[in-house]
Amino acid sequence: MTILGLDPGYAIVGFGLIESSGMTSREIRHGAIKTEAHTPMQERLLAIYEDMGVLLQAYKPDAAAIEELFFNTNTTTAILVAQARGIILLACTQHHVPVFEYTPLQVKQAVVGYGRAEKQQVMEMTRILLNLPSIPKPDDAADALAIALCHAQSASSLLSGY
Repeated sequence: MTILGLDPGYAIVGFGLIESSGMTSREIRHGAIKTEAHTPMQERLLAIYEDMGVLLQAYKPDAAAIEELFFNTNTTTAILVAQARGIILLACTQHHVPVFEYTPLQVKQAVVGYGRAEKQQVMEMTRILLNLPSIPKPDDAADALAIALCHAQSASSLLSGY
C-alpha cells in the first residue's frame, strides 16, 4: 500500500510517501510544497492545489493521511491553514484517493508509543522506522512521514476494520 502523509499548511505543505506492507515500511519520497510569503492567498491556494495534483498523479497513492487541525491561540492562522487543508482534501478527492485523519496524539502514539512524545522523539523514530540516514528535512516533511506511518499502523491493525 502506498500512503501519502500530509502535514497541512499554507506556507509549507509537508508530504511524505511510503510503501507499507504488514509491519514494514519504506520511504518513497518526501518534500514540501512551498508558497511565497506576501503572495495573495488565492494564488497560494492555487499553487498548493496544482502541486498536489502533480504529486497525486505521479505517485497514485492508495491512501492519504492528514493531520487534524488543532489551534488554541491564533485563530487567523487556523483559518488560513484550514483553507489550505480544504484544498488538499479537494485534490485528494478529485484523484479518488481516500483520506484518513489523525490527531497529533494519535501520530505520536503510533510512531513513538507515547502520545505525549516530544517532536524530536517523533522525528527520530520516523528516521529509525524508515531506516533513513538522517531526519528528513524540512520538519514538515518529517511530520508528514510520521503521519503516513501512523496510517500504515492503523491500516494494518486487525482492529481497524480497513
